[in-house]
Amino acid sequence: MNGLFQDIFKGLNDENNLYFFRIETLLHLSIAVAMVFALSLQSFAQTAAGTPINNQASATYSDGGGNNYNTVSNTVTVTVARVAGLTITPDGQTNSAVVPGQTNVPFTFRVTNTGNFTDSVRFLANGASVRVVGSATVASAVIVGPSTDILTNGSDVLHSLAQNGFVDILVNLNISAAASAGSNIQVFLGDAASGTNFDNIASDSSANEVRTVSTGAVNGSREARGDISVSVENDGQIRAMLTVPSGPVALGSDITYTLHACNDGLRPLSPVGSDPSIYVVAPIPVGTVLTNVGSLPAGTQFSTSPLSTPPLSATWTGTAPGTLSSVRRIRIPVAATIAAGACTSNFNFDVTITTTNANTPIYAIVDGFAENSIGATVTDQSGDNVANKGDSNSDFNEPRIGDPVSPTQGFQQPTTLTVVAAVLLGPDGAPGATGPTNNNDDFTNKSVTTGIAGVAPGGVTTASGQVVFTNTVQNTGNSDDTYVLTAPTVPAGATVEISTNGGTSYTTVSGGGSVNLPVTFGNSADFLVRVTLPTGQTVLTGYDTVIRATSQNDNTKANDTIDRVYTGFVRLVKSFTVTNGTGVGGATDAVPGAVINYTITYTNVSSSGGSGSVTLTVNNLVITENGNAAPNNWGTFTDQVVGSGADSGSGVIAGDSAGSNLLTDTIASVAPGGSGTFTFSRTIK
Repeated sequence: MNGLFQDIFKGLNDENNLYFFRIETLLHLSIAVAMVFALSLQSFAQTAAGTPINNQASATYSDGGGNNYNTVSNTVTVTVARVAGLTITPDGQTNSAVVPGQTNVPFTFRVTNTGNFTDSVRFLANGASVRVVGSATVASAVIVGPSTDILTNGSDVLHSLAQNGFVDILVNLNISAAASAGSNIQVFLGDAASGTNFDNIASDSSANEVRTVSTGAVNGSREARGDISVSVENDGQIRAMLTVPSGPVALGSDITYTLHACNDGLRPLSPVGSDPSIYVVAPIPVGTVLTNVGSLPAGTQFSTSPLSTPPLSATWTGTAPGTLSSVRRIRIPVAATIAAGACTSNFNFDVTITTTNANTPIYAIVDGFAENSIGATVTDQSGDNVANKGDSNSDFNEPRIGDPVSPTQGFQQPTTLTVVAAVLLGPDGAPGATGPTNNNDDFTNKSVTTGIAGVAPGGVTTASGQVVFTNTVQNTGNSDDTYVLTAPTVPAGATVEISTNGGTSYTTVSGGGSVNLPVTFGNSADFLVRVTLPTGQTVLTGYDTVIRATSQNDNTKANDTIDRVYTGFVRLVKSFTVTNGTGVGGATDAVPGAVINYTITYTNVSSSGGSGSVTLTVNNLVITENGNAAPNNWGTFTDQVVGSGADSGSGVIAGDSAGSNLLTDTIASVAPGGSGTFTFSRTIK
C-alpha cells in the first residue's frame, strides 16, 4: 500500500504527466484511505457506520502557450460499513482479599460497545454469562442503572449500547464458610477463550458468553470476557487454650486451671453481639466444685443452666450463687478485642475435688467465643486445634466436661488423681468383718460332715472332708483395682482352691498359687474357696486357711480372712458318780441298790468373737442315752430313777419314767463356745 501512495504522489508532482493523470487513480486513493480506516478501528474511535465518505479530485494544468487550466474528477462516495466490537474489563484484576463466610462481596465489570454503531449486548438466560471458580456462589448479578437481573433471568437479557457506550455489571459473591485460606476465587463475565485481553473475537455461541446482537455487522457478532480474582485469607480465628496440672492430684485438694485466648486469623476479633468482652467459658468439671471465687477476674459471670443448654443460650449472672455446687459454668472476660496474631493474658480459676473415685481423671475443657470481621460468631474448644468452627454449642456437641470418656476421646484435658489403694476381705457379704482382735482375723467357720461319725473325742477322721466357703472382697480404695488372691496359711496336707466364676473352675492356691480378681471402684466381688482335708485329722478341731487379697495398685495394701474347717464341733464328755446308801460297803461303792449318777457335758467347740464373722451354732442337738444299744448294757443291770433326768439349760428330757432304758435330751441351740449338761440316775439292780 505504501507503494501505491508513492506512485500517486509521484504522478501528481510530475508536470510532464499532468495531462495523463487519470481519474481512476483518484478512485484508487479513496479505496486505500478506506482500507486504512478499516484496519485501524481497534486503535481509535471508529467512524460511525453509515457515514458517507465523498471524494472528488481536482487538477490544474497549462497548454504550453501560457494558458492555465483546472479540472475536477467525478465524485465517488464510500459509505462506512457496520463493524461490531465488544470489550469487557477488567481482565485479570485482583481485588482485596475475602474471608470465609463473607457475603455479598462486590465485583464490578464494564461492558463497552467498541463497534461503530448502536448495538445490543446479549446476557444469557439463567445467569449463564456469569461464572465463579472457587469456594463461592453468585448471590446476585445485575446490570447497573437501571438495575436488571442477569442471574435469575428466565430468558436472555438484551441491553442496548450506543457506539462507545458502556454499562457496568455488578456481581455479588457469597464466600463459602469452608473456603480455605490461601485459595483463590475467580469471577468471569463471558467466556471468550482467545484474543487480546479476551476481547472482540468472533462469537461461537458458547455456553457462558456475552456477545453482540446485530447481524448486520461486516465482522459478524462479537464476544468478550472479563475476570476478577480474589484470594481467601483467614478471618479472625479464636483459639481457646487451657493449661491443666498433669497430676496425680490428691483427692480433696484444689486444681488450678490457667486459660487464655489467641487470634490465629488475619483480622481482629470482637465480642459476640452486645457482650462487653470476649469470653472464655469454662464448664465446672464433674467431680469438683468451684472455689476461691474471690480470686476470679473482675467481670466473671456464673451460670447454673445445665450443660445441655448451649453456652450462648445459658443464663448468666455477675453474682456467684450462695451454693457454689450449683454453678455449672463460668465465663471469664479475656479482652475487649484481640488483634490479628495476638494472645490475651493468662487467667486462673480453681476447683476443689469432691469425687472419691480416683479411677477416672478430672476432665477439663474451655470454649472461646468471639465475632470475626463479618459479624459471625466463631468459637474454639481447648485441645481442638480446629479454630473458627462457628459452633456455638461446642462444649456439649463435643464430649462434655466430666463425661465418662477415655483421655483419647474428644478434646477434654485430664488431670490424673492420686490413687489410694485399700481392700477389705471377709466372709460372704461381710468384707469388713472383724475377728477377736482386728479385721485380719475375721473368720468363716464350717465343719466337714464326713469321717467324723462315731469317732470319740481324741480320735481322728476316717475319711477326707471337703468344705466350700464364699468370701467377699471389697474395693475400698479410690480407683479400680485388681486383687491377687493367695493362701499364705494352709492346713498340713490340705488342698486349697479358689474359683472366681461361681465354681465353674478352680485354681489351686495351696503351695504358692494365686488368682487375680478385678473389682471396680466402690464395689465388691465374691469368690469361692474349696478346702479339702485329708483323712486322719483330729476330730473336734479347727483347721485354719488364711486367704489374703493384695492390691495390684499398691502391693502394701492387703487384708486377710480365715476360712476355718472343723472336724465336727460338738464334744460330748460323759462322767459319773456312785452314791451308796445301802449300808453295804463304802459310800461310793457300786453295790446292788447303789445309784449311778450319769453326766453328759456337751460343748460347741467352734470359735467366736469379733463382728461379722461367721460362726457355727449347734441347732436341734439331740443327745440319746440307750441302755440296750451296744456297747451299752446299763439297761439290763440298772433301773431308772424317775425324775432324775435334767438339763442344765433349756434342754427337753424324754424317757425319764419307770422301766425306761432310753432317754433323750433335745437342746434347741448351742452358741459357739457354749455348753451344758444332761444328767440322769440309775439304780443298780
